[in-house]
Amino acid sequence: MANLKIKKETNFGHELLLDLRGRKRRAQLEDRLRELIREGTLPAGSRLPSSRVLAGDLQVSRRMVVDAYDQLTAEGYLFCRPGAGTYVARIEGVGEDPPAETRQRSPRFDFFPGAPDLASFPRTLWLRVTREIFAQAPASAFAYPDAQGTLELRTALAEYLRRVRGVVADPGSIVICSGATQGLALIGRALQGQGIREIALEDPCLPPHRLVLSYAGLRVQGAPVDEQGVTIHGVSAPVLLCTPAHQCPTGVVLSPKRRAALVQWAAAGGLVIEDDYDAEFRYDRSPLRALQGLMPDRVIYLGSASKTLAPGLRLGWLVLPRSLLGPVLEAKFLDDLGSPTIDQLVLARLIQTAAYDRHLRKARRRNRARRDALIEAVTRSLPRASVSGISAGLHLLVGLPESIDAQQLIGRSRQHSIGIYPLSLHMMEPTERTDALVLGYAGLTESAIKQGIDGLADVLQGMGMRVR
Repeated sequence: MANLKIKKETNFGHELLLDLRGRKRRAQLEDRLRELIREGTLPAGSRLPSSRVLAGDLQVSRRMVVDAYDQLTAEGYLFCRPGAGTYVARIEGVGEDPPAETRQRSPRFDFFPGAPDLASFPRTLWLRVTREIFAQAPASAFAYPDAQGTLELRTALAEYLRRVRGVVADPGSIVICSGATQGLALIGRALQGQGIREIALEDPCLPPHRLVLSYAGLRVQGAPVDEQGVTIHGVSAPVLLCTPAHQCPTGVVLSPKRRAALVQWAAAGGLVIEDDYDAEFRYDRSPLRALQGLMPDRVIYLGSASKTLAPGLRLGWLVLPRSLLGPVLEAKFLDDLGSPTIDQLVLARLIQTAAYDRHLRKARRRNRARRDALIEAVTRSLPRASVSGISAGLHLLVGLPESIDAQQLIGRSRQHSIGIYPLSLHMMEPTERTDALVLGYAGLTESAIKQGIDGLADVLQGMGMRVR
C-alpha cells in the first residue's frame, strides 16, 4: 500500500514558478517553459506536472496546458511517455556536461592524509538504525535541536570517552558540533570573547586549522615539533592547539618529558586544546590516555567521527572546562542553532550497542594492512626514502632522499592521476621545496597503494631524483 501511495504522489511532478498575467497566457506559458529548458532549470529527463495539476496551480483551463504541452512536444522540447507523463527532451548544447578535459577529476591514486575508507562506511547498519530512530523518536525530535546536542549522544559519548580515552566528561560538559572544524571556530570565538587574541599551533600542523583560527580573529604562532613532539619553549600565546597522541602530520607521540612540561605549563595558567583526531587507530599497542584526563579544567578535548566513520556526517564534539561551556554554547547557538538531531541519535545508538566498537575493530585491521602495504611499496619502489611515525592513524611520513620543488611535484603527479601532499604545505611558513610527503593510505586498496607508489617513483625519477 505504501508503494502505491508514493507512486500516486509522484504523478504530480515538480512544482514550477510560472507567472502568467494578462492576455495570451498560452503563449506566455510556452515561452516560459522554453526558457526554463534552454537555461537548464528544467534539465533533460525531468518530469513536468500533469496538465491537470499545472492547470490547477496556474488557475487556467486544462485545455490551455494540454495545447501548450502539445506545441512544445512538436518542437522537440518535450516528449510523452504514455501512461507515465510528460518529460523534458534532451536539447543539443543545453544542460550537457563540460568537456572531459575541463572537468577536475579526482586522482585515481589519492594519498590524501586523514581520510578514512569511505567505501567501508557501514551503510546497512546506519540505515537500519536510522529506520529504528524514525520509528521510535517522539515528534519533539524534529523540533529545533538543543544547541548543546542531544542528551542521548552526549550521554553515550561521556561514557565512551571515559572508557576508551580516559577523558573526564559528563553529558553537561559536552557540546556537539558540525565536525572538528566548527569546533575550532566556536572555541576561537569564545576565546575572543574572553579577551584572548593569540594562539599557538604545532609547526607543522593541519593547514585548515590555521585558516579557521585566523578567520576567528586570533593571531597564530608556531610551536616547533621534533621527534619528541611539540615543545612549549618560547611559546608566548596563552593557548596551544596540539595533537599529543599522534602528531599531525609527523606521526610522533608527545614524549613523557614534553607531556609533563605541557601539564606544568597548563597548571601555570595556559590552556590546551587537545585534538584527539585519530587516537582510535593505534595498531601496535593501546594509545596513551588523553591529556585532558590529567587537567580537565585546563584542557579542551576535541574529537569527531570524521576519521572513524565519515567526514560527510559532520559530527564532532567538545569536552569543555566549565569556564568555557557558556561562551562556546552561545557561539554554537548563534552559528546554527544546533546540529541535526537524527544523525546524533543514530550515532548514540551505535555507541550504546557497541556497534561503533565493532566497526572500529574492523577498521583497525583494514587500516593496519594498508599501512603495511604502503611501507612495503615505499621500501620496494623508493628504497632511498625513509618512513617515520608510529604505527597509528591514517597517514605516515615519507622522507625523500633530497628536496624537490613541491608544486612541480604535485602537478606532475596529478598528470599521472596520483594525489600527493608535501610536508611543506603543513608548515606555518610553507616553503617552495619539500623533502618529505604526508601520505594517507586508508582510502586506497593494497593493490592501488602499490600502483600509486610505483607511479610516484616514476614521477620522481622523471624530475631527476635518484630514488633507487
